[in-house]
Amino acid sequence: MATTRIKGLAISKAELDNIRGLTEGADTVELKLTVPDSEQRSALTSLGLDPITAEIRQVYFFDTPDLALDRAGVVVRARRSAGRAHDSVVKLRPATPEQFSAKLRRAPSFGVEVDAMPGGHVCSASMKGTLGKSDAHTYIRGDKPLRKLFSKDQRAFYEEHAPADVSLDDLSVLGPIFVLKAKFAPKGLNRRMVAEVWLYPDDARILELSTKCAPAEMVGVARDARAYLTERGVTLTGEQQTKTRKALEFFSARMAQS
Repeated sequence: MATTRIKGLAISKAELDNIRGLTEGADTVELKLTVPDSEQRSALTSLGLDPITAEIRQVYFFDTPDLALDRAGVVVRARRSAGRAHDSVVKLRPATPEQFSAKLRRAPSFGVEVDAMPGGHVCSASMKGTLGKSDAHTYIRGDKPLRKLFSKDQRAFYEEHAPADVSLDDLSVLGPIFVLKAKFAPKGLNRRMVAEVWLYPDDARILELSTKCAPAEMVGVARDARAYLTERGVTLTGEQQTKTRKALEFFSARMAQS
């Protein structure tokens, strides 16, 4: 099974033994924490983050109105980023590192990552693509076929894992969600962190803090990050929310009402 439970950002030896196969086979580990709504403002202040310096993004998901891809474990997403090339991803979640061929694992656009947050973790496999000078909006608003938003390798990965009767051009647009992303290198923590604020159309917000590391570094990085955040008064035991899950459920419910 690709999902198990962990406690906060600290992973015990017993818990590590349970997930060792996933982490050793993965390319990266991303440690994540969502901050409770009532503490988001104070957390940004204690971490010394200035929202005016954040990168502005629009995030779109693509699925059927009844979330057929989600049920199949497939996530299809595109991002528009101010001042940067727009990008897209086709993701399979959950996944296991050994289910993919050595040839696929060597592809520069493919990666296997373990996402860990208080309460659980999941391994996913992603095929990524960038659009160069193209604007993702051209495909999202229907000026060009949606499938052209994705590379040949992404389309092949999609066809292998998505339901056979759901093509890329059949998908509905779920979005956008506005996102503010800030990278920072905290003093006393020899590691870069990322803060993302996701602003949903119903005025809900998710503040997620994260850092990436190599699988072999996971335990030490989790320990150090936990200590750093605790010293700054950031709650590590609050209820966790996943950005993608909230987005899919919100827009699916909106389509059902229309």
